[in-house]
Amino acid sequence: MLGGALVHAPVLRYDLAPSLKRPLSARLFGANKTVRGAIVMSSGTAVATLALHRLPAYRERLPAELRTAGPLRHGALLGAAVVLGELPNSAVKRRLGIAPGERAGSPLGVVMAIHDQADFVLAAWPLLAPIWRMRAREVAEAFAVVAGVHLAVNLVGYATGARSAPL
Repeated sequence: MLGGALVHAPVLRYDLAPSLKRPLSARLFGANKTVRGAIVMSSGTAVATLALHRLPAYRERLPAELRTAGPLRHGALLGAAVVLGELPNSAVKRRLGIAPGERAGSPLGVVMAIHDQADFVLAAWPLLAPIWRMRAREVAEAFAVVAGVHLAVNLVGYATGARSAPL
């Protein structure tokens, strides 16, 4: 996921590939979920997975099923999960009238903000199932780690002025 975000940041900053800056469905997901974002986030994640698979320290820590499936298949599924994981949260926020980048000031808003930090993990779970069946505990652990790292990155971004809000 971080690979997708690293590639997406300059695309957003410099408005690259403006012809692809079309909403996937403004009515369902809002104007911020674009064709460009889907392509960049999924391909950036896939490329990062391919690159990481070249590092023995990364590859050897993967479950055997993911190593056997190979980096292309594994990366493509993770890339799809990054995009598909974002969409349900965006759809719910649009139905509740919450603007993109905002959150509700309620317990539901807090839950949605936490979910938004690691939503791709929940999408990866069923997408990876044909090659690796994650146990519920593994999903919970991955969600907690990804949410924590994402939150830390957001806080650094906020502290350095790269983000307008900490979440």
